[in-house]
Amino acid sequence: MDRKIRVGAVQYLNTKPLIYGLQQGMMQEELDLVMDYPANVAKMLIEDQVDIGLVPVATIPKLKEYHIVCDYGIACDGEVASVGLFSDVPMEEISTVLLDYQSRTSVRLARILMKEFWKIDPEIIDTRDDFRGQIKGTTAGIVIGDRALEQRKDSAYVFDLGQAWKEMTGLPFVFAAWIANKKIAPEFVKGFNEANRYGLDRLEEVVEKYPYKTYDLFTYYKENIDYKLDSKKMEGLELYLKYLSQFGL
Repeated sequence: MDRKIRVGAVQYLNTKPLIYGLQQGMMQEELDLVMDYPANVAKMLIEDQVDIGLVPVATIPKLKEYHIVCDYGIACDGEVASVGLFSDVPMEEISTVLLDYQSRTSVRLARILMKEFWKIDPEIIDTRDDFRGQIKGTTAGIVIGDRALEQRKDSAYVFDLGQAWKEMTGLPFVFAAWIANKKIAPEFVKGFNEANRYGLDRLEEVVEKYPYKTYDLFTYYKENIDYKLDSKKMEGLELYLKYLSQFGL
């Protein structure tokens, strides 16, 4: 490729270790980094405005061609903490669920879990802004990312989507991966893996640079998020994509 690789990423706390090396200047001669929230990065990847995006995996079926180009992504093997169904009432009393507009993967996972695991059929409402103030009474909400860590303090009931998926399937869940819409040169992929690993090897530096009082980041980075995309994660991803196809999501 006779130009820099265009890379789209996300500013959530869970991505900080992965992009830390890039933000420290690694690969600056080889790529241009664009930051946005997940759904927008996914849109840019679909429309070929970026070549690689750290995107929700629900984007995959919308791409004409896709390649997972990094050994690291955003996954969990149990409780993820930052993706949940938040409610003031028990699950069986929920009448309405507001869906977070920022990530396709999480809201589709929520739809699968409501149907297959929790066995509830509430009214579903898509949102376009910060809806957390509407989570009250029998109205619950799917909240993701940093806002979900904050919402944990405010809601009486927190139903963790990562934990629910694990209980239902016995598998880890992949929320986002570095996905390319075209083939990427192996030498770039090698350097990109090293850049991702840089922050994961320096979590103390990352936490010091991005302090966060709401939730312990060492717990989050070491216990809730599982960044390595191994074979079990890929098995969980394939099952999720099958559910998307089955339910027409």
